[in-house]
Amino acid sequence: MVDASLVGRRVAQGTVDVEKGRLRFFAKAIGETDPVYVDKAAARAAGYRALPVPPTFLFCLNGEVCELGAMLNMLQMNLGRILHGEQAFDYHRMAYAGDTLHFDTHVVDVYEKKGGALYFVVQESRVTNQDGEHIADLRCTIVENRG
Repeated sequence: MVDASLVGRRVAQGTVDVEKGRLRFFAKAIGETDPVYVDKAAARAAGYRALPVPPTFLFCLNGEVCELGAMLNMLQMNLGRILHGEQAFDYHRMAYAGDTLHFDTHVVDVYEKKGGALYFVVQESRVTNQDGEHIADLRCTIVENRG
């Protein structure tokens, strides 16, 4: 049964420092070959003030501020039965190594399909930097197989 009272509820919030070593590791892990993501001089030559944050790295950082067990308990979801259904990003400003990013995540929708066999929870995270500038909005859909 869908619990509509979850809509609007804060799932997590927290702050993460963006470290250049982690950005370089992430770029290597995803096979990124553009030197602006690993070389400070190349980043500056391309007009960036520091190493830019690769687009999907924000999802990794958001995961750090969210305690998965507590979140799933609040959402009444079973870890052994969930899937990552969808991820979307809306970018407003660039984030860089050295920034401190704040993530504020809320449930924006809950619904079911297949006669209740599939339960969906949609979360949105607003990301701001240390200056309060709006960096991005992240949207994540988690699906639980209840069938």
